[in-house]
Amino acid sequence: MSAPSMTSNSTDSNATNIVWHEAAVDRDSRASQRGHRSAILWFTGLSGAGKSTLANAVNVELFQRGLATYLLDGDNVRHGLCNDLGFSDADREENIRRIGEVAKLFLDAGVITLTAFVSPFRADRDRARSLVQSGDFIEIHCAAELAVCEQRDPKGLYAKARAGVIKDFTGISSPYEAPDSPELRVDTGGRLEENVAQVISYLEHQGLIAAG
Repeated sequence: MSAPSMTSNSTDSNATNIVWHEAAVDRDSRASQRGHRSAILWFTGLSGAGKSTLANAVNVELFQRGLATYLLDGDNVRHGLCNDLGFSDADREENIRRIGEVAKLFLDAGVITLTAFVSPFRADRDRARSLVQSGDFIEIHCAAELAVCEQRDPKGLYAKARAGVIKDFTGISSPYEAPDSPELRVDTGGRLEENVAQVISYLEHQGLIAAG
């Protein structure tokens, strides 16, 4: 059975007298039963870059192929798991820390996990990557230009940020640190169908999923 990754922030935990419990059914067993590996597809980019749209479309394609998948969306997670957090740098860091840990659990459950979060800071994304083994974390940069994101502005957030109504807004009053070397960079200013095909092609090429 594969050993769990113990590179998480265990040294930062306040919990004591705890020991990792090895489950009788492990990730390799699930992969063998389902016929595909699990992985974390981490979609990152500015608000309005199309992260949720692309992640959802990829999720649909994978689901239609009969694969075990789950989509963790930024807004949805903040309705529950992270509804106690705001948008300060510290809260953003904690938001991504929690998501990284949840995604790791889904990974162990044998599920292809898609996460759609701005996740603006490289250090936070790198910390999420460090929780899992090499090859399990696929960073996908949704690389739409700021002007495109502002033009879309589906939630009216950029207009509010420009007017000073929203503080600490990524891309306007708070920085976005684009990935230096993501596994995949997608121009989400283009056509969605082509974007989905690019992601699916990468997953097939990596042997994560079978060619369709």
